[in-house]
Amino acid sequence: MSALLRQIPTNIPQDIRKIRIENSHLTELPRGSFENVSALEYLWLNFNNITVMHIKSLEYLLALKELRLQGNKLSSVPWTAFQDTPALKILDLKHNRLDVLPEHALRYLPNLTYLDLSSNQLTIISRDVFYSWPVYQRSQRAEGQIEAISNAVLALHDNPWICDCRLRGFVQFIKSVGPPIILMNAYLTCSSPKFRAGKFFHEVELNSCMKPLTSALDTNLTVPVGLNVTLTCFVQASPSPTVWWTYALKLLRAFNVSTEPISEETVRSELLIPAARPADAGNYTCTAANFLGNTSAAITLRVGVPWASTTPPGWAPIAPAEPGAHVEVRIAKQTVYGITLEWFAVAAAAAEPGDTWYTLLVGRYDAAQKDTIYIGPGVNTYSVTDLLPATKYEVCVAVRNQAPRKGQCVVFVTGSDVSQLEQREKLIHIIVIVCAMVLAVPAGMYACTTEARPGCLARCPGTCLRRRRGGQAQAAGSKESTLDSLPAGSEDGLCRPEGGRGSRRPPAREEPGKTRPPHRNSADLY
Repeated sequence: MSALLRQIPTNIPQDIRKIRIENSHLTELPRGSFENVSALEYLWLNFNNITVMHIKSLEYLLALKELRLQGNKLSSVPWTAFQDTPALKILDLKHNRLDVLPEHALRYLPNLTYLDLSSNQLTIISRDVFYSWPVYQRSQRAEGQIEAISNAVLALHDNPWICDCRLRGFVQFIKSVGPPIILMNAYLTCSSPKFRAGKFFHEVELNSCMKPLTSALDTNLTVPVGLNVTLTCFVQASPSPTVWWTYALKLLRAFNVSTEPISEETVRSELLIPAARPADAGNYTCTAANFLGNTSAAITLRVGVPWASTTPPGWAPIAPAEPGAHVEVRIAKQTVYGITLEWFAVAAAAAEPGDTWYTLLVGRYDAAQKDTIYIGPGVNTYSVTDLLPATKYEVCVAVRNQAPRKGQCVVFVTGSDVSQLEQREKLIHIIVIVCAMVLAVPAGMYACTTEARPGCLARCPGTCLRRRRGGQAQAAGSKESTLDSLPAGSEDGLCRPEGGRGSRRPPAREEPGKTRPPHRNSADLY
């Protein structure tokens, strides 16, 4: 008891007849766990953490009479393992996690007198599980005979039974069972569906299972623009079916669909379409399915002209417009394949702007149906991508449950082709390069003059002296100068008076009788 055992000990004496290991840390029963104790008759392994039981874990236990596995974590049991325990009389599996009982489960327990499956997770059981039990078969053969048959106690209470058509056979078995099979607690109760929860088995009458039958009161609807539309279908099925709606082969979101039972075998499913627009017209399909199959019903919706004559053409609110409930839309960014929208909403006085939902309608300008996107509170931008080039589109933003008004839609045309943008970018690159080359010419001239300055400063005194002596003898009449004459031209401009460094020499006055040197064109430098 309460030992830190993690596996069955291997040194158990061979003549042991009873083993009891409880409140320990056993997690599995591997193959041949008790092959050395073939004389074992009583095995108690209650309140451990056993989750796995090998199909040969009870091998060589031909004398085993009692097996108790209460309070473990078994979700399934290898029922064929009991072929190795033909003498078993007591099997206790309560307070585990068993959720399935296969039809052959009791076939290999012919001498059982006590079976406890209470407090598990069993929901559906076939009556064939007990019809194939040898104990039950013997009791049926012995009816009207004097032959004595041992009683068998059966405990099945405290399980979450689902009382629908799938449990019909088992409920009939419980109502008719009698000695030698004795129920420990004959008041088994239903856990679901809701309208049967808490009822005893003997209080319910379950019908046979039925494939879903789907129908709609009105399969053709015509509504004005802007009206809230509710599409309704009825499904008769047993057990309760799963219902979903599709439109243009797309599964519609569940938050616009409500399904509830209106009787034992009938459910009603409703699809809400807020602020119906022409884009919402089309065929809507209601589909129901259970384990027997599925059926569907189609409803055709047509959206007509606006129901308010004073409303501008093409727009209609679903209700009288609330003051201030308006959305201003603009394009924040546009690319070849999409745009980014930005909107600013002034909500009605009864609603906070941060709690406002929006409806975004996107599609080609001439399309009758547009995609609907619901935007949650606090979001005021959305990017629409994967659009076709050179196509005219329309995007509308409106407060949810209202149709877009005039001025809340944007019409735009996507770019014609990516190649045009690439050509435009190349042209821009060429223009930038040419401009850079033109601007680089004065910079190159400045660099050349800067490199020539040190040599000029060294020759500057002699040059200036020669200019004073020789006057204007060095006439610049030669037109054969090349780019090599550029430093010489620069040196002339760097001459300074001896008295002041960095000060400019004042312009010399013209003396009478001296001829002015001819003007030297800047082109002669090249």
